[in-house]
Amino acid sequence: MAENVLKKEFKEKDVQRLRNLIQGKYGEKNTISTGYTKQYEHHEEGDVWEEDDRTWTIKNGIKQNITKLDAAKKEINLPLFCPCCSGMMKNRYDKQFYIQYKRCFNCQIEFETDLKKKGLWADYEKFVINSDIDGLVKEFNIWIDEEMTESNNSYMTESGDVERWVGSAKQKLLENKEETIKYLESLKK
Repeated sequence: MAENVLKKEFKEKDVQRLRNLIQGKYGEKNTISTGYTKQYEHHEEGDVWEEDDRTWTIKNGIKQNITKLDAAKKEINLPLFCPCCSGMMKNRYDKQFYIQYKRCFNCQIEFETDLKKKGLWADYEKFVINSDIDGLVKEFNIWIDEEMTESNNSYMTESGDVERWVGSAKQKLLENKEETIKYLESLKK
């Protein structure tokens, strides 16, 4: 019979803490203390505020830091269920198809099959290829701009020596930029 007895006794503050959690009062205090108290600002669910050069919010009763990468994390995070068909996302291709098309592998296959049945596949294929080429042109322009602003006064070798090179390929880059963009544009259908 001694085995059924609790080894730890619950105190009043423990019971009060559980009551507060069940009622949704996450920040409520259950003890009284004396001494220095920090000035407290009360924030509720969904509030956004600045504190210590950081942005904070409360989600599901938990204080969370908002970062610049939250949107990127949300885009890449794979849900359990497909937004289109509500099926489990368990196929090995689901993650890459969700990142690209925002639906599971099977939904994308059905979508493309429907396009072929309706005779719209050629237009869709042109759209996909042309948007890929537009993305390449955009990335190429960004790369050229970065190369133009980069300084090439000196380079560090593996042994730690500093080498100074004379000459610049910036003029050659500018000459070939338009030619490369024209070639990429010619690949469009």
